[in-house]
Amino acid sequence: MSTATLSRCLAGLFAASTLLAQGPGYTDTPKLPSGWRVHDATRPRPPAVDPGPAPAAPLPVPADATRLFDGTKLDAWTGNGGVAKWTVKDGFMEVNGTGDIQTKAEFGDCQLHVEWAAPAPTKGDSQGRGNSGVFFFGRYEVQVLDSYDNPTYADGQAASIYGQLPPMVNACRKPGEWQTYDIVFRAPRFDADGKVLEPARVTVVHNGIVVQLDQPLLGPTAHRSLPQYEPHAATGPIRLQDHGDPVRYRNLWIRPLDFARQAAPAPAAPEKK
Repeated sequence: MSTATLSRCLAGLFAASTLLAQGPGYTDTPKLPSGWRVHDATRPRPPAVDPGPAPAAPLPVPADATRLFDGTKLDAWTGNGGVAKWTVKDGFMEVNGTGDIQTKAEFGDCQLHVEWAAPAPTKGDSQGRGNSGVFFFGRYEVQVLDSYDNPTYADGQAASIYGQLPPMVNACRKPGEWQTYDIVFRAPRFDADGKVLEPARVTVVHNGIVVQLDQPLLGPTAHRSLPQYEPHAATGPIRLQDHGDPVRYRNLWIRPLDFARQAAPAPAAPEKK
């Protein structure tokens, strides 16, 4: 072996070992305002936290909530060709390769409850294992992923604001076990010219643990690129992603909220005479 060939081999081994040390992700994507790159391979992954046992049955639905899925039919959803075709059985719906589905109704500010389970036994790794997503307005994603003992880039793991912000901790349960998301979403506000007055904001409680707290979104979900807001209507659908993995969902409900009304100033107290 020539010296030049040996040098190339050593350089290749060094590059491979560097990538392994960094873990899944990228080193050539644009930088976020935080200074980290989108899907940064070197961004520290959140520490894992045991959230406790999974619920034995679907959690109770608040009296003022609207059910989006009752375990028996997909009447509230639409999909490719206008029909949601995910598999429905045993009280859950399952991704089956027929494409994303989204609600027929549209929502703005809201509280959304989602119960989901990653496939078991496991198959694949990183972003190829138990991947799906919950999208508000069909464009702002809270990531669904089997992040139990499954290293991936930090802003792409379960409960991340995909491509923007990792969760504070990794609260994933084992694949096959039911998990809960309780998400409070505040829609973005635009002026008459389409300029962003207020960004969208998200709070995520994963398996009873706060992992995102009133976080501003930089824009719609983007892969390997920076998000950029585009003006849109005040309401939009909830979309569930078909990423090719048989992720299960059950017990979805939503409570429309009105943060603009709640944020209105209280009337001034009458002056004392």
